[in-house]
Amino acid sequence: MTATIEKVVLPPIPAKRYFTIGEVSELCGVKPHVLRYWEQEFTQLRPVKRRGNRRYYQHHEVLLIRRIRELLYEQGFTINGARNRLDSHGAGSPDAVVEEGEGAGGPAGRGEASAAAAAVDLEKLRKELQNVIDLLGH
Repeated sequence: MTATIEKVVLPPIPAKRYFTIGEVSELCGVKPHVLRYWEQEFTQLRPVKRRGNRRYYQHHEVLLIRRIRELLYEQGFTINGARNRLDSHGAGSPDAVVEEGEGAGGPAGRGEASAAAAAVDLEKLRKELQNVIDLLGH
């Protein structure tokens, strides 16, 4: 019996400059205490802290959190594995999004399954790029 992991459909990221930890929690499907823990584990994740130590995340950090979530929850990476993957591919590089078909056990299945995964990855990349274009007002 094999376990299947379903991809969670996350809401689109609104065109805002800053997001509270509560908003990021909802946008990324991760509880606030997990976000605070990930800040300690992933050096790339550095929200702005303002009055009363309130955290404000920027758009690129929301994308990074979604990537971390995907590596950990959907692809089965450990914290160290996800950290290494982000370090080796760059947190915001296109490879970080396009190579989602690879997980802790190596490359995803060959043939039709990986072609379907690549199509899903490209569609996800297209949507994220459209969000960036919308954010820039073009």
